[in-house]
Amino acid sequence: MSEIVTRFAPSPTGYLHIGGARTALFNWLYARGRGGRFLLRIEDTDRERSTPEATAAILKGLTWLGLDWDGEVVSQFERRDRHAEVAREMLARGAAYKCFCSQDEIEAYREAARAEGRSTLFQSPWRDADPATHPDAPYVIRLKAPREGQTVIEDAVQGTVTFGNDQLDDMVCLRSDGTPTYMLAVVVDDHDMGVTHVIRGDDHLNNAARQVQIYRAMGWAEPVWAHIPLIHGPDGKKLSKRHGAVGLEEYQAMGYPAAGMRNYLTRLGWAHGDAEFFTDAEAREWFDLKGIGRAPARLDFKKLENLSGQHIAATPDAELLPEIEAYLEAAGAPKLSQAQKDGLSRALYCVKDRAKTFPELIEKAYFVLGERPFAPDEKAAKALDTVSRGILKELTPHLQNASWERDMLEATVAGVAETHGMGLGKIAGPLRAALSGRSVSPSVFDMMLVIGREETIARLKDAAA
Repeated sequence: MSEIVTRFAPSPTGYLHIGGARTALFNWLYARGRGGRFLLRIEDTDRERSTPEATAAILKGLTWLGLDWDGEVVSQFERRDRHAEVAREMLARGAAYKCFCSQDEIEAYREAARAEGRSTLFQSPWRDADPATHPDAPYVIRLKAPREGQTVIEDAVQGTVTFGNDQLDDMVCLRSDGTPTYMLAVVVDDHDMGVTHVIRGDDHLNNAARQVQIYRAMGWAEPVWAHIPLIHGPDGKKLSKRHGAVGLEEYQAMGYPAAGMRNYLTRLGWAHGDAEFFTDAEAREWFDLKGIGRAPARLDFKKLENLSGQHIAATPDAELLPEIEAYLEAAGAPKLSQAQKDGLSRALYCVKDRAKTFPELIEKAYFVLGERPFAPDEKAAKALDTVSRGILKELTPHLQNASWERDMLEATVAGVAETHGMGLGKIAGPLRAALSGRSVSPSVFDMMLVIGREETIARLKDAAA
């Protein structure tokens, strides 16, 4: 079998939409899982709306998501001469024709059709005109679409989709100023780039019926079509800003890890048995077009958080730290100092479990990211009453001489608690408040091991005072 080639072809008119990110991911997984190539093309023919900033945002979003592409990024606009060449070749083959109708004439035709209750699909009087009758005037090049019968698309997701040819117009391929239309450019680019599988949103399904005519007119091999349902909000309506974040970069700034996002987006509208949590390697191995459902997928933030938490817990500490730093930058938060980085590296083992997002992880790591003296929050302050402070004062010399290992620390604290006729749990609250200034934190013994003897004793002295 020939090499699989997929592509992602966004328009640089704004941020990378989460639906676009999932389309890119599906293309990437399909190609990578089969040793194929994944290409990136920026469809920047709309010069008024395309911006370099939007292109940069798309590339940044894909890079954060971990989707690498093969070769250079292709600019559709820069290939306009090639697109025009194909339009002229179709003209020479008799598969296209010159149409000299003005916009006013086309509108008049449609108005008359409406008045008579006919189809308003424009039928050009120039379709079969003798070239000898062509005036010396501006013209567009139109595709000669079949007028009878049906156009059938065999879609790997949607199944067999049939369009009546009486519903398809002779679309414009080249405008009167010599610029190609989007419909032509897409097909020429996909053909020239060797794209074997066009995996894209099902809002392009109608386009496929028209684009396939260009493949047939040029005698080119058609790609495998796979039109995937769009993503809807939790309420089942088309995803929009009222549902929350729709731009991919917003998810990074909210503190979701890229691995969790990849896992979640892969599962959004695709399934492999009952598998929910899986690795990148498993996703590449399992992903296929048969597993894509036909119904729109619904965004579910609870599921995203759940998977993100599992990925944070499963990620090696050395890989997690750079991603946390990238999150802080994306969220516009202050950078970590070297001391904070060192502290966080030591603390990751005890703060990454059960943290669903990076903000939650950072909150749990406050004991190592904050600075002495730790002012207790409202709840923690209640645990530091006069009696508790006295016990902490008494505990300090015991800890000065204790061996700094978990078992010994537990035994030392338990011993002091016992002399006061209380269980270990009763002393843990004040100890937690003293070490972190919070009522919720990792285990007090993990905190003591992470910050060390000197810092532990200093914080206990602060609290006892």
